[in-house]
Amino acid sequence: MTNHLFSVFQDERFMDLTIYQYGYEKCEPLHSFGPYVRNNYLFHYVISGKGCLHANDERGEAVPHNIEAGNGFLIEPGHVTTYFADNDQPWEYVWVEFGGLRAKECVELAGLSHKSPVYRLASPEYGETLQERMLTIVKSQNASNMEMIGHLYLFLDCLIKYSASKKQLQGGKLSEFYAREAVVYIEHNYDQDITVEDIAKKCQLDRSYFGKVFKKVVGQSPQEFLIRYRMTKAADALIISDDSVGDIGLSVGYPNLLHFSRAFKGVYGVSPREYRQKNKIIDR
Repeated sequence: MTNHLFSVFQDERFMDLTIYQYGYEKCEPLHSFGPYVRNNYLFHYVISGKGCLHANDERGEAVPHNIEAGNGFLIEPGHVTTYFADNDQPWEYVWVEFGGLRAKECVELAGLSHKSPVYRLASPEYGETLQERMLTIVKSQNASNMEMIGHLYLFLDCLIKYSASKKQLQGGKLSEFYAREAVVYIEHNYDQDITVEDIAKKCQLDRSYFGKVFKKVVGQSPQEFLIRYRMTKAADALIISDDSVGDIGLSVGYPNLLHFSRAFKGVYGVSPREYRQKNKIIDR
């Protein structure tokens, strides 16, 4: 294996759990990354060597966490972090960036958070299996999207099952009920001119309180989720249909073409036309 591998997963149609990026690196002494704020969950597993993670607390002060081989560390979205390799024994690690509706739940079940970012195994022999699950993802650049998502589920299952601080799932939370109700409403009405206020009203909650409940469960604000959901539907239509970009924007709740193009580029990094040119499925 080379000293560095990096790949981007480009299919965002998977809403419960999805991969964004993944890679492997054998770092140089004192190699660092940050300070930086992620938009998704990022988990590193240290294969060899050691290093340090600095994660900001609620007061904005960096808290150091020393991490060695056989440990991992989580970076939560929205929190400032910096991490760097040891000078004498620089770490070698594999990493996966992921998100989705169930991502926050998986992280919490593994006993991880921005307050407790260091991952420890319940028993050292589990390390090889977890490492292999992650390396399988990294080495599967040519796998189908469904296969990649399957590997992600297997990795997260190991992450939870082998954690020394895993937690039991608590069912029947009212906040989860509201979040699911909101997601179902979005799924059925994303093509209409709906707002966060409309979704909150559907759940019979105050807008501010609804926003807090939704983000706590899903890990994204209602507005972020609504935009990403609409753009995912638009991306599908751009690939499989011959409808105009304007018509596709209208079909996902954007009557204004300029607003649609801006929103799409904000999610995918390219304009709708560029995305179609790169990904269009052509009938043979």
